[in-house]
Amino acid sequence: MTATTPQGHPPQAHPPRRNRRDTVVAAICGAVVALMVGMSYAAVPFYGWFCRVTGFGGTPQVAHAAPLQTSSRSITVRFDANVGAGLPWRFEPEQTAIETHLGEVVTVYYRATNLSQHETGGQAAYNVAPTTVGSYFTKINCFCFSEQHLGPGETRDMAVVFYVDTELAADSDQDDLNTITLSYTFYPLRGEPARGAATGGTDAGRKS
Repeated sequence: MTATTPQGHPPQAHPPRRNRRDTVVAAICGAVVALMVGMSYAAVPFYGWFCRVTGFGGTPQVAHAAPLQTSSRSITVRFDANVGAGLPWRFEPEQTAIETHLGEVVTVYYRATNLSQHETGGQAAYNVAPTTVGSYFTKINCFCFSEQHLGPGETRDMAVVFYVDTELAADSDQDDLNTITLSYTFYPLRGEPARGAATGGTDAGRKS
């Protein structure tokens, strides 16, 4: 005899359908989580690319050749140096400021010294101020493009080759701009143990 409900109808087979629905929901949730994780990993390189292309946040541009023209307008470029916590280096520019024409290629040097008794490594982050000139400040060569390793007590002079784009002169928002500051901060390489207090700043450890 076939079982019936109180209303006289055969019972419905809901459990298999519910199981299929739960499986679909779980699969969708898993796909969403995987997509979010993938986006979080992609966000960092995408943000870096966006800043380099647009100059957002004062990120300088990168070029591989000198510009084709220069301008009579001159501007002062100041140089700042800092060391992040955990990296036992002294780091400073060899000159604090220069005056240059727009479009003129300039080479300046920063000097780093490992103050510890161990080999240590670091990599520099950089930006320019005011942040609105990031799209005009262009570097051709820079030590910040690669990791730097210094032996115990080693000192190294590192070059920065740059120019300020002549297009800045056509930006009316920059008519009153007289000074740009190029700032670097060296941080210890990820995964390296901290080896003492950091020293830094433009005036840190300056020779007499």
